[in-house]
Amino acid sequence: MTGQSLRIVRVANFVAPASGGLRTALRELGKGFRAAGHEPVLVVPGDRHTDRDTEQGRVITLPGPMLPGTGGYRVLTDKRRVAAVLEYLAPDRLEVSDRTTLRWTGRWARRARVPSVMVSHETADGVLRTWGLPEGLSRRAADSLNVRTAHVYSKVVCTTEFAEREFVRIGARNVVRAPLGVDLIARHPALRSAALRARYARVDETLLVMCSRLSVEKRPGTALDALEALRRRGVPAVLVVAGDGPLKPRLEQRVRERGLPVTFLGHVSDSGLLGALQASADVCLAPGPAETFGLAALEAMACGTPVAVSATSALPEVIGSAGASAADHGDAFAEAVAGLLERPDAERREAARARAECFGWGTAVEAFLAAHEASVLAAGDPVLPGGTA
Repeated sequence: MTGQSLRIVRVANFVAPASGGLRTALRELGKGFRAAGHEPVLVVPGDRHTDRDTEQGRVITLPGPMLPGTGGYRVLTDKRRVAAVLEYLAPDRLEVSDRTTLRWTGRWARRARVPSVMVSHETADGVLRTWGLPEGLSRRAADSLNVRTAHVYSKVVCTTEFAEREFVRIGARNVVRAPLGVDLIARHPALRSAALRARYARVDETLLVMCSRLSVEKRPGTALDALEALRRRGVPAVLVVAGDGPLKPRLEQRVRERGLPVTFLGHVSDSGLLGALQASADVCLAPGPAETFGLAALEAMACGTPVAVSATSALPEVIGSAGASAADHGDAFAEAVAGLLERPDAERREAARARAECFGWGTAVEAFLAAHEASVLAAGDPVLPGGTA
């Protein structure tokens, strides 16, 4: 571990004003790095060049084109400009959150003799499968990609054992584990609101909530399948969807055609409102099969709400026995929801909160700093995000 302040430059693609988990992770880790006495700098794509100081440290946006069909995601495509910014910033450490279009930064870091970290936010083979590739082909393509990734970066950071498996499979020896976290103060069961719940569900109805980007890899249609399956069983369930994305028009059309009780809120920028919605739900749904952590699910649990998750994702590892996992189809998710509803309300809410308390942001910050071989330098043992000293 180095005992000096480090400039930790972080580069990420696929970050948009309406994006969720990655944006949250970048913000909270940046705040933690800064509180620990280091100098975090974040470089992301935007519609124009900006350079500002924020609570998470310096944030630089570089012009990047919008990727068609992604609902607003931009990417850094000008390698020469990004490289020039990296040379200007002269990082002590480089952290990259995109193993595809930004993998070249690993070679830049090697030439510049800068220790580099690639953060694996989604499994490569899982994403390829959700886009329709056969399992064998997706695994071979993922292995090829991951071999190159592990070779060019000093370390690969995986947030769960699930995420680590695809690198263990190829024999990578530079993989380290660092969990993400949840703000245990901002997300709390006390946010539960009878008035907010009444806005979307009657007293005798079951309120389901899904907070997710509405894109192919998140499989949001499974939530509609689960709603239909529950209602066929006689469960008076309704669904509220918080999130936006390219699949939203298709999902809305399906809801209209089938007369489903679904409310689409779009992107909810008010984190307090989102937390109250999660806390007021009976069960939250996280159907994404390629998730390597699932921040939205963990936030719901911090609010005291159990989550039904995809069994093929990392989320069963994260939620433990406080939630329920299901195969990737509506009937299985309906069964998981029904099982959670059979538990006494107080019991299932206490279990959800207790599990979330295992994942404070302070623990995550310390793990990421360890991956960078960086010490906590700030005097007085400052409290890091999530309440961990």
